[in-house]
Amino acid sequence: MNQYQLLIVESPGKIKKLRKILGANWIIKATMGHFRTLANDGEDNLGFDMECDCVGTQPTDRISLRWQPKDSKSKKLIKELKETAKKVSRICIASDPDREGEVIAWHLYSILSHPNIVRVTYSEITDKAVKYAIANPQSLNTDLVDSGLARSCLDKLVGFRGSPLVWNLGAKSVGRVQSAVLHLVCDRAKEITNFIPVEYFSIFTEYAEGFKAYFSHRGTKASPVCDQDDEESNRIYQEPEARELVALAQSSIHRISNIDRKKLYKKPPPPFITSTLQQASGSKLGFSPDRTMKLAQSLYEKGLITYMRTDSVALSDDFIKAARLWLQEKDSKNVPQKATKFKANKSAQEAHEAIRQSDLTYPSTQLKQEISQEEFSLYLLIWKRAIASQCAPATIAKTTVSIKARDITWIAKGQIVEFLGYARYWNNLSADSLLPELAIGQILGLNKAEFQKKRTSPPSPYNEPQLVALMEKKGIGRPSTYSSSIKTIKNRKYVKLSQKKLIPTDLGMTVDSFLGNYLAELIDAKFTAKMESNLDAIALGEKAWQPYLCNWNQKYFAPALSSAKLTIPKSPVSKTNGTVTSTEYTCPVCKKELERYDYSKGKHAGSLLRCSDSQARFKPGHKNVVFYRSSQGHWWNKEFGQPNQRKNIKDCDRSNRKSPPIRLKTRS
Repeated sequence: MNQYQLLIVESPGKIKKLRKILGANWIIKATMGHFRTLANDGEDNLGFDMECDCVGTQPTDRISLRWQPKDSKSKKLIKELKETAKKVSRICIASDPDREGEVIAWHLYSILSHPNIVRVTYSEITDKAVKYAIANPQSLNTDLVDSGLARSCLDKLVGFRGSPLVWNLGAKSVGRVQSAVLHLVCDRAKEITNFIPVEYFSIFTEYAEGFKAYFSHRGTKASPVCDQDDEESNRIYQEPEARELVALAQSSIHRISNIDRKKLYKKPPPPFITSTLQQASGSKLGFSPDRTMKLAQSLYEKGLITYMRTDSVALSDDFIKAARLWLQEKDSKNVPQKATKFKANKSAQEAHEAIRQSDLTYPSTQLKQEISQEEFSLYLLIWKRAIASQCAPATIAKTTVSIKARDITWIAKGQIVEFLGYARYWNNLSADSLLPELAIGQILGLNKAEFQKKRTSPPSPYNEPQLVALMEKKGIGRPSTYSSSIKTIKNRKYVKLSQKKLIPTDLGMTVDSFLGNYLAELIDAKFTAKMESNLDAIALGEKAWQPYLCNWNQKYFAPALSSAKLTIPKSPVSKTNGTVTSTEYTCPVCKKELERYDYSKGKHAGSLLRCSDSQARFKPGHKNVVFYRSSQGHWWNKEFGQPNQRKNIKDCDRSNRKSPPIRLKTRS
C-alpha cells in the first residue's frame, strides 16, 4: 500500500507549518476555501430546484442541488485532488472546524472516491493538536452540513431573486444579512437627523478641602429617576430652579452627613470570541473587522493562535493549567483560588475554544522578527486578554460622600484601585479619583457654587466595532459573517467611512427605504435573527432543512416578492439612445442570439454585443455577457474571449454530479 497520506486544508498558509509537524510522508493540499458553488442554471440561475408540497397528510419537500467549480482554478484543483487521491493510502479532511468548514468537507467526500477518507478537526495548529486530531478522526457532522446547505440556498434565493428589484435604483444587490446590517446604519442616521436637543443645567459645588460635589436631590428622598453620574449633577431643566439651588448653596452651611465606603471586586473579562476581538481590535488598534480577521487568519495559519471564528468563551483545561503555572512564576499574587471559567451563550458551539495564544512562553523578541508589526499588535492583544481572563479580580475602593446644605443633598464620589488583578494585563478600569480625608459632621468651606448650561447630544453614527457589537446583540449573522457583511455594504457604496464612522450614502438610504416599503421583513433585525436561530436549530439536528426552506419560501418570500413586483412603480425610460441589430453570434450562456447595440450617451458613442433575451441578460449568470471592440477591431470579452470562438459552457462538474445523499429528517 502506498506510504503517502493526504491532508486537505482550506488555506495554503497552513501548509508550511503542517509540513513541519507531519513530515515527508504527507501530501498537503489546500482548497482555497469553498471550491464548489451552486451552479448558475435553472430558474433564476439558482442552481437548485425546490419540489415543495406542504399540503396533505404526507408533505413532500425536496431540494435538488447542482454544483459547479467556483472558478477555473477550482476546476483544476478538483482534477488534482482526484489524481492525488489515487496515490495515497488515506485522506484526512481538515477543513476549518465550523459550519462552512463542514460543508467543504462534505464537498470533498462528494468528489473523492476513496476507501479510507476521514474528517479531522483541530482548533490550533500545534504538534500536539494536529497529531491528536489525525489519530482520533470523527464522522462528518451532517447536521452542520444541512445548516450550511440551507444557508447557501437562502442567501442565493434572497440575492438572486431580490436583487433585481433594486437594479433600477442603481444598486447592485440585497442580501439576507447585508440588508439588515444596512438598516441598522440607516436607522441610526435617521435617529441623528430627527434628534431634538434638550437644554438642561448641571449644578456643582467646589470646596476649600480640594474636591467637587454635584447636586443630587432636594428633600428627604432622592428622585426616583436619578440620571446623575460622576461628572454631572442630577439634571435640572428650568433655569430659575437652577439659579435658586445655586443661591441656596451659596447662603448655606455645608456639612458631611454620610460617608459610604465599599470594596468592589471586578471580575476579569472572558477571552476573545470573534465579535469581541473585532471590537477590541477596532477600538484599540484601529483595524477594521475585515483587516482584523485577515490578520487573525494569518496568526492561526502560523500556529500562533487558536481558530479565530468562534462564539465560545471556553478554554481548554491544558491552557488553563499553563496559564496558572505562568502566573505562579511571574505574578503569583494574581492567581485566583479557583480556575476561572466563563459561561457561554446558548447558541455557542462548545466544541470550540475561545481565541487564545497557542504557546504562552513564545519569546516576544523572536516573534517580532517572524511576523509583521500589525500581526504582532493583534497577537499581543489576544495574549493579554487570554492571560487576563485567568487572573484574580481587581479590587476597587469606592467612596460616596453625602453633603447636606439645608434640605439639599450634594454628592462627591471617589475611587481607588487597591489591587489591579486582571487589569495589569487588560486595563478597563476608570482612573483613580481621590478624595481628601473627611469625617461625618465635618463642616466644609464652600469656594464656589455654579451651574452649567448644557444640551443633550444626538447619538453618534456607529463605528465598525460598535456595529459588530450590535449585530451580535441582535443576532444578525454569525461570527464568520460579521466582517464580510460590513465589507459588502461598503463595497456596494451603501455606506462610507467618515472619521471612522459608518455613514449611509444616498444610495444606501434609497435602498433601505425601498426595502422598508416592499420587503420590510428582510431588514427587520428580529426577522433576520429568527432565520439565524432556525439555521442553528438545523445545525443541532432539531429541524430538517429542506422543509424549512420550502416553508420559508412558500409562506413568506415568494408572496412578498410577488407583492413587491405588483406595487413597485415602473422605472423611468433610459435617456440613452441606441439601435439594435441582429448578428450571427450566439450567447455563450443561453445559446440565444447576440444582438449588436449601437448607442449614444451625451457626446459619447459606442457599440457592444449583448444577449438578445432582455429579461435574462440582467440576471447574474448573464451579467458578464457583454462584448466590446478590442484595439485590433475584434469583439472581445475577458471571460468568454471572442464570440463563437470556443464552447462557453459553464464550468459545471458534470462528471461528478453524485453527492452524498441529503438526509430528510421526518418531524412529527
